[in-house]
Amino acid sequence: MKQFVLITLICIESVAFGNDYPTTPQQRLDLATQKLTKSTTEVEKFYALRDAAKESFSLGKIEDARKFAKELGEVAPKYQSNWNYGNAIHDFNLVLGRIALTEGRLAEAKQHLIKAGKSPGSPQLNSFGPNMSLAKDLLNKGEREGVIEYFELCRKFWKMGEKRLDQWTQELKSGKTPDFGANLLF
Repeated sequence: MKQFVLITLICIESVAFGNDYPTTPQQRLDLATQKLTKSTTEVEKFYALRDAAKESFSLGKIEDARKFAKELGEVAPKYQSNWNYGNAIHDFNLVLGRIALTEGRLAEAKQHLIKAGKSPGSPQLNSFGPNMSLAKDLLNKGEREGVIEYFELCRKFWKMGEKRLDQWTQELKSGKTPDFGANLLF
C-alpha cells in the first residue's frame, strides 16, 4: 500500500512539475547541488546538504557524499528546533554509515545506524518512517543485533510504523531478512 501511495505521489508531482521534475539520480543530484550553490543563507544550505549527500552516495560519488554529510552533521546542532533537524541527524548518519560499510568498516557503519536511530524524528520520519538502506546493507553483512537495536530506537518517533517494526524484528529473530519495500526509497 505504501509503495502505491509513493508511486501515486511521484506521478502527481511529475504532472505538476512537468518535464523539469528530476526523475533520474543524476537529475536529482544536479538539483540538489544547484540548490546548494544558490543557497544564500545557512538554513538554505542546511536543507540542501541532506539531498546532496544522499544523491551523491547513490551515484557512487563517495568523497562528495562524505563531504556533504559531514558538513550537514556540523551545522545540524544549530537547527535543533527546526522541523528538518531529525531528518538531518538520521540522514547524515545514514550516508556516513553506508560509506563506512563500502570501505569495510562494519563496526563504524553499525555505530552510524544506531546514531541515526537516535534522531528525534521529523514530520517525514514520524509518518513514512526511516530509510532502511543502511539496515539492509548491514543485514547483508550478517549484522542482525545492531539492526534490531535500530528498530527499537525508531519506535520513539515512528509510532505509525510499530506493527511494521514488530514484523521486521520477528523476521530477523527467525533468521529471515525483511522486505523493507518503500522504506528503501525515502
